[in-house]
Amino acid sequence: MVTRFYTHPIFLEHITPPGHPERPDRLRAIERVLDDEAFAALDRAEAPEGDEATILYAHPQEFVERVRAMIPETGIARVDADTTASPKSWQAAVTAIGAANAAVDDVFRGDVANVFVAARPPGHHAEKTTSMGFCLFNTAAIAARYAQRQHQAERVAIVDWDVHHGNGTQDIFWDDPSVLYCSTHQMPLYPGTGAVSETGVGNIFNAPLAPQTGSQAFRDAFLSRILPALDNFAPDLIIISAGFDAHHRDPLAEINLTEDDFDWATGQLMQRAGRHSDNRLVSLLEGGYDLQGLAFSVAAHVGRLMKG
Repeated sequence: MVTRFYTHPIFLEHITPPGHPERPDRLRAIERVLDDEAFAALDRAEAPEGDEATILYAHPQEFVERVRAMIPETGIARVDADTTASPKSWQAAVTAIGAANAAVDDVFRGDVANVFVAARPPGHHAEKTTSMGFCLFNTAAIAARYAQRQHQAERVAIVDWDVHHGNGTQDIFWDDPSVLYCSTHQMPLYPGTGAVSETGVGNIFNAPLAPQTGSQAFRDAFLSRILPALDNFAPDLIIISAGFDAHHRDPLAEINLTEDDFDWATGQLMQRAGRHSDNRLVSLLEGGYDLQGLAFSVAAHVGRLMKG
């Protein structure tokens, strides 16, 4: 059983303003590092364009049409202070959703061991009715709902180790006990959510990390809060919102993780997928803005996925 890797050239055509941290070079850095012979066995596939109807699994129609109307014919349109859209952004976002849903299909059919999706724009800040934080639609949330609707998954867990709290995913599943949302993130930091006291209907487990902490605090959060929640929930599928901006090189935060931490966390989640989910695990790229830190962290993450 192999690890599948989805990406697509359209993701490079989601254009952001000069100097914006969420830029096409992020994917180029990932593709370069995965070109190494160590990843020769990676099953590489072009992401399929998504079914736009699946966006409605997590977002209402009115919001979807509002995002569509924001896409400019030329140039760059501003969605909010941090988030922009260019002429190909709709197609990129829909293809990101297509890749995530295809990954869900892959693991439920047993075609592959697990899947990593390198797509842009990211998704975990997109709330039910609000695009924000570089995100247009919440890809992970749509994929979770897709697993429930298309594969009859009763329980889906989303584990988010991006350094910024996934306020959008929390918002979408706040009152839904069939989806577990677990997050490690720096606090205080954008977007200002993610306190331990934010628990939804007992399905939200936040583990905020103080600035300037690192490996020990991150691993302790996993061992004391995230992994026990996963074991208690026993999901049919684990989705990782895999942001790599908690790396010590990243310019947007102050958590000091190394590639070894992402390798370790990946291994821990693979163990839980083996224990509860028949090994079904899908990983979706979120943040990570230092190109070297991103590339090395993805290499560690994908390398661990490939070890099985």
